[in-house]
Amino acid sequence: MDDVARSASPYGTPHRSPDGIPHRSPDGIPHRSPDWITTPVGPELLRGALEVARTDRGVLPYRLPARARRQAPADLTEVVAQPAGVRLAFRTRATAVELDVLTTTTVYRGAPQPPDAVYELLLDGSPAGRAVADGGNLRTVDITTWAAEFTPGPPGTVRFSGLPDAEKDVEIWLPYRGIHELIALRTDAPVAPAPDPGRRVWLHHGSSISHGSNADGPTGTWPALAAARAGVELVNLGFSGNALLDPFTARAMRDTPADLISLKIGINLVNHDVMRLRAFTAAVHGFLDTLREGHPTTPVLVVSPIHCPIHEDTPGPAAPDLRDGRLRFRALGDPAEAAHGRLTLRIVRDELARITAARAADDPHLHHLDGRALYGEADFAEFPLPDDLHPDTAGHRRIGERFAARAFGSAWAR
Repeated sequence: MDDVARSASPYGTPHRSPDGIPHRSPDGIPHRSPDWITTPVGPELLRGALEVARTDRGVLPYRLPARARRQAPADLTEVVAQPAGVRLAFRTRATAVELDVLTTTTVYRGAPQPPDAVYELLLDGSPAGRAVADGGNLRTVDITTWAAEFTPGPPGTVRFSGLPDAEKDVEIWLPYRGIHELIALRTDAPVAPAPDPGRRVWLHHGSSISHGSNADGPTGTWPALAAARAGVELVNLGFSGNALLDPFTARAMRDTPADLISLKIGINLVNHDVMRLRAFTAAVHGFLDTLREGHPTTPVLVVSPIHCPIHEDTPGPAAPDLRDGRLRFRALGDPAEAAHGRLTLRIVRDELARITAARAADDPHLHHLDGRALYGEADFAEFPLPDDLHPDTAGHRRIGERFAARAFGSAWAR
């Protein structure tokens, strides 16, 4: 599993099924064309992953390298295997594309079941289809004890057909939720890695909102929407529940090539109640210092939390609330303890503004954006957070549009 796929895959020698014999996918469904070409999936076909590990069946894209994963807790190891922002990118004139995958879906007993994990197809940058994979493993978690039960399942196949018979750039955006082991890519015409688009690389780190929570698909997350509008290449290190200023994340970002970097910091620190103001200030400085070791002059944008009423003045931790069969979150902290250093969103915003202003005196490439400029009280009135913590699809669209206009239209992106 940790055998990292770094070397070139043999894309120049595709494997064809014998003439007249339909190829069968792992789910047993025959493919009628006698001329399918199977292309190995490897790093050359993947964008948005920091590392690609080989498995017994195929490959698994990760959004943190092995060194960082060895230092990460188990829940983060699972999160970085969820391919938010990761996509296959290739050039072909194929009219049909199939991708064999083994998905692992996590559900929470007693909570509403998550929507299907959607794969999205883009042709020359434009939306051209959505599909889901059948089969897959199921991981069922008891939300009261966090005990997990694993039920294995078979691989499935994602299919797109009726594509134009012309050379085109194809992207298949992987779902942001679940783990997706990529087994085989089949097409009815040869495939080559997509050419370098020559766009600037935007490296972003944030929480579950950046990861994509509650968006209706992988290109509907606010970072994907903002990247499309700004014409940049996205590397999304949004880690659900895990934007915690971890040093191993800072080192991974330090070592990742990027033209623009943004950090959306705060909500997880509050809703996990992991540190007090004294430690928070030092951790922010340490994270930025580490980034600057590898990116001394790269523009860095520090983004504070969006408006979230349950934590504006109430510290964490946050806890799930499953009354009436609906998942919501509530803050368990005592607002009076904010005076003694427990974090709230207002405190985090004020401190991030102070830190970035102080550092910017010696670092002209460091910038700040108040998250309420992306989603504030008026936006909450228009698009309330359905579970009191995460925006819905309309909220993601609003945040993505605002970020494209206000961040990419600012000095940070020039």
